[in-house]
Amino acid sequence: MAVEILRIGPHNAGILDHVDPEIFDDEIDRERVAAFVATENHLLVVAQDAGCVIGQIRAIVHLQPDGANQLYIDNLGVAPTHLRRGIASLLLQDVLSWGEARGCEDAWVATELDNEAARGLYARFMSEPEQTMAYFQIDIP
Repeated sequence: MAVEILRIGPHNAGILDHVDPEIFDDEIDRERVAAFVATENHLLVVAQDAGCVIGQIRAIVHLQPDGANQLYIDNLGVAPTHLRRGIASLLLQDVLSWGEARGCEDAWVATELDNEAARGLYARFMSEPEQTMAYFQIDIP
């Protein structure tokens, strides 16, 4: 069976009942999924093989008051059993197309400096040189 790329919405969120444990950071929460897919300018795309979700990517359109919309790409993951098959590229292409349809002129994503696979993937799509940035996580009490 061929891998399918699917956009998740309220109509098909049940697909997330069968997920490879390696592609999300934590357990999937049905209420959070429902809220995410119901929120305008949020997108969850999955890759499914033989009834199991083996890849996922999330994207959010950031509306800008002083410029064009930007697409934020979050948390791309593919199951180790399905690496190096072009699945990550298909997922990324889908969210880029979605962002373009929503007026985004560019996209941004962050990854760890030692994640060579991710850096290689994103480098194939980028138009500007990679930048090193500082990351800060601020706890909200």
